Amino acid sequence: MSIYARRGVSAQKEEVHQAIRQLDQGLYPHAFCKMYPDFAGGDPNFVNIMHADGAGTKSILAYLYWKETGDVSVWKGIARDAVAMNLDDLLCVGVTDNLLFSSTIDRNKLLIGGDILEAVIEGTREYFQLLAEYGVNIQYLGGETADVGDVVRTIAVNGTMMARWPKSKIITNQAIAAGQVIVGLASSGTCAYEPSYNSGLGSNGLTSARHDVLSKHYATHYPESFEPGLSEEVVYVGHHRLTDNYTVDGIEHSIGQLLLSPTRTYAPVICQLLREHPDVVKGMIHCSGGGQTKCMKYLPGPMKVVKDNLFPPPPIFSLIQQNSGADDREMYQVFNMGHRMEIFAEETAAGKIIDLAAQFGVDAKVVGKVQPSDKKELTLQLPEKSIHFEY
Repeated sequence: MSIYARRGVSAQKEEVHQAIRQLDQGLYPHAFCKMYPDFAGGDPNFVNIMHADGAGTKSILAYLYWKETGDVSVWKGIARDAVAMNLDDLLCVGVTDNLLFSSTIDRNKLLIGGDILEAVIEGTREYFQLLAEYGVNIQYLGGETADVGDVVRTIAVNGTMMARWPKSKIITNQAIAAGQVIVGLASSGTCAYEPSYNSGLGSNGLTSARHDVLSKHYATHYPESFEPGLSEEVVYVGHHRLTDNYTVDGIEHSIGQLLLSPTRTYAPVICQLLREHPDVVKGMIHCSGGGQTKCMKYLPGPMKVVKDNLFPPPPIFSLIQQNSGADDREMYQVFNMGHRMEIFAEETAAGKIIDLAAQFGVDAKVVGKVQPSDKKELTLQLPEKSIHFEY
């Protein structure tokens, strides 16, 4: 059993997929998000889409960082995480505007005060204002804030996003085919709509990142930050404090800042791409849970994805791997490892996507290709080895 599984989490969510196997797959079973007939408006030319996601256990990292530094602003980053994890999934089916968002915040009131709630809510509102400047309009409908200390040890920040979208503009992934290339959009760096360096970690694999990087200091001083039934062997087994410094490209950042970099949204890039070049996108995959293996689930039929030109993993992933000792296979299944959005396109169109992303300061390149096969499979070609997966 992997260390990840021993901590009570699963990169592939096997049990979740088993539990929902009987549910309706929606109108387009290979699309990244489920889509249904337009129950809200009754128009056969529209679909309804609703998606729920959140910041996950990243909120526990924010809690630890806030306790050690007193920096309440870190919670605004958690608000961005909850929005981006919903928004970027919806981008994959072509939705870029006129969205509705309802937040769900569950807290232990004994530990999480009103100032934190205010920071999360205000952070959400400010983020929507920023996105509106790039043509992505999201209406904030409020939501539910519950005091459930018997259920939640610290705080959980989640949300639900909904859209009513014309069928003529949706992306179903049905057009993904052999012969196409995959353009990856980098998860790290500093793009035009980010105020500071983004480590690229996103909001997946944070249980692993937290326990593998941080030291036993956190188990001793903050027992509320982990499940007490876990073996001591997998609880805070790293060597670092959140306030320790780590150098990236000659610049020092605290480890807390790197682990808590707000999840990068690709909404400004995708919004403009679909406005200017709507026909070049054959499919999109958000490399969230499942990391670089996520694409296999949404392929429309038997085919092989070969990723042989991946981005070098950003330094945050080297830090995690050095502390955890995880092998490359597990790292690439859990983390995005350098790019979080994949766009499937004809090779002749790749340059348009790369050039457009550069306008926003987002690095992009062709990271792989699609080949014929009699099954769904994936090969990751790393500098010194290849890793193979089958779906």
